[in-house]
Amino acid sequence: MSELIDLYNQDRQSLCRKVDRNAYLFQPNEFMMYVLAILENEEGKFLVTRRSLNKKWAAGAWEMPGGGAKSGETSEEAIQREVKEETNLDVQNGQVVYSYFNEDETRHDNYFVDIYRFKFDFKLSDVTLNAKESIDCKFVSLEELVTMHKDQPFLHFERIMKALQQKK
Repeated sequence: MSELIDLYNQDRQSLCRKVDRNAYLFQPNEFMMYVLAILENEEGKFLVTRRSLNKKWAAGAWEMPGGGAKSGETSEEAIQREVKEETNLDVQNGQVVYSYFNEDETRHDNYFVDIYRFKFDFKLSDVTLNAKESIDCKFVSLEELVTMHKDQPFLHFERIMKALQQKK
């Protein structure tokens, strides 16, 4: 199934090209956009989700909600859509607290990631998981997140920790 994405350069400027995310081999200085959401409740706990066992990459791993931006989406539109798709939560007025680039010439896996942080009043009962995306979710404290990563690698852990250190 074709999923079109936009290509960007290392300055995050659009290259005005759309490609099939699943078939395209990224060349040097060509990137796609990903977004991640740190969803924090009023008690200071973070919502984490466990990836579906049908995912071709990192099946069953724990992560923060997020994913790839579709063609034509801004970073903010992508994070709102991804959070809604995966958790059925509506998020607004998020701030990018950390961004990073990955360029892998061997695997042609080039991307940049915007990590957003949202703090709002919500409960687990407000979350409805999309079974195609996630099979479980829970709230964890920062200490529990660190412990989870020690037991089984938590996706994007180091970058999430850097994002959590940024001022809100």
